[in-house]
Amino acid sequence: MIKTTYIGHACLLIQSQNCTMLTDPVWFDPHWEEINVLCPSIVLDFEKVPQVDVLNISHIHMDHFDVRTLAYLRNSKILSPDVKVFAPDDDIMLEIMRELDYAEIEVVEDFRPYKVKDITLTYTPSILPKGEPPEHGFLIEDGEVTIWNQVDSVVTPQVIEYIYKFCEQIDLAHVRFETLLEGNFVFHQPLKLPFVEYQSFLKMVKMLKPKFILPGSAAFRYSDEFGFLNNFSFPTSPQQFLIDLAEFCPEVKRSAFAHGDVVEISKHGVKILPQDSDFVRIDANDKSIVEFKPVAAVPSIKTLTKEKAAHEKQRQEVITFVEEEMVDQLLQTEMAEVWLHWKISYQLEVFGAEGCSYIWTIDFSEEPKVQRGRTAKINMYEGIACSELYGLIQKKANWDFIGGSAQYRTFHNIYKVENGGFQYYPQEKRFPQPLRIIFPNDREMKIEQFMKDVRRWKNKAPPVGISVS
Repeated sequence: MIKTTYIGHACLLIQSQNCTMLTDPVWFDPHWEEINVLCPSIVLDFEKVPQVDVLNISHIHMDHFDVRTLAYLRNSKILSPDVKVFAPDDDIMLEIMRELDYAEIEVVEDFRPYKVKDITLTYTPSILPKGEPPEHGFLIEDGEVTIWNQVDSVVTPQVIEYIYKFCEQIDLAHVRFETLLEGNFVFHQPLKLPFVEYQSFLKMVKMLKPKFILPGSAAFRYSDEFGFLNNFSFPTSPQQFLIDLAEFCPEVKRSAFAHGDVVEISKHGVKILPQDSDFVRIDANDKSIVEFKPVAAVPSIKTLTKEKAAHEKQRQEVITFVEEEMVDQLLQTEMAEVWLHWKISYQLEVFGAEGCSYIWTIDFSEEPKVQRGRTAKINMYEGIACSELYGLIQKKANWDFIGGSAQYRTFHNIYKVENGGFQYYPQEKRFPQPLRIIFPNDREMKIEQFMKDVRRWKNKAPPVGISVS
């Protein structure tokens, strides 16, 4: 028998008779650049968490790879002295984990079995576009039952067929159900349920034919001033998915699974034990805050710098950058020819305190130069908080936070009329945005994104007793 406790979001504690495995631990709120919190919130008793033999990280996204939690675990007694750490072949993740003193890390390979005590782990691939960070799901077997945790991985029918070369039957599957839209909001893309992607989740369950499924890995929300994004980012819910699954493939048993619930998987079946954990439980059931309502009110961007003198200093540096440096930097990039070709009329709006913004335009239909104020035609727009543009200039900000918190928003209506003809750039495709070209989301930016948390949390004394997320 295998027992699984749901701690939060994508974090599971999986226990066989002789082995305990912890996956994707995120134990502190707020997390992901302090934008998100677990939802529902939890009470976690650190001193009662069982000792862990296997630590698994599925991928580098910050709702799965949390530096604060990993720093805490490294300094605690929760990890056994001979803990096995498994991670994907992601050089940034591996570098950050070494900074946190995780010296021995097993880089996983697709469909290679790893034996640890009485369990066998087999990692399943994610079929992602080129350039995306690697990630994995995994099979876990104890000789009696088999569990598959999809995590966030994208699978194809070929992957599912290959899974069955390694097992005869899946007794329990933790499967994807959510199609996050936070990028759609920022890039002015459709805010609606992506039907093809959502249907693929249902089809995957039907093809996989597990004995039992639990929806997994999407139990967080935006907090505080970023809370308005809860109306725009989550087009479905685990309850909706279970209702749809009952119609789509009624032969597969299913259940909701909440933080603090325990599930026992044996050859006799699956048993759900609500709130049965002795170390984690729901604190407040605030799931109603997450409600897809893309017609809800949208607040304007505003700087996150509250102190007036600090904001004024940042504003002056931003003005200097835009008016004295920006055009030259744009014309030195490879994208300059694209903007010139499409004769872009570009507007940059920088938001200060609430209700206050500063606007510049650059016209690429003639010799590009920056001018204050609006023009008659705008077909490329970027809006950003003054605090975040200042952070980019200083190499202290990153696009995960800026985009994830909607402190940046963009749209385009790219077309040109020439010699009696009309050409346009498809609106469903992203167009190269000037700020994102000047300040690329490169390796240096990604490393610093994690290193600031390493500097903040490494070697901090671990918390004791009970924590409320």
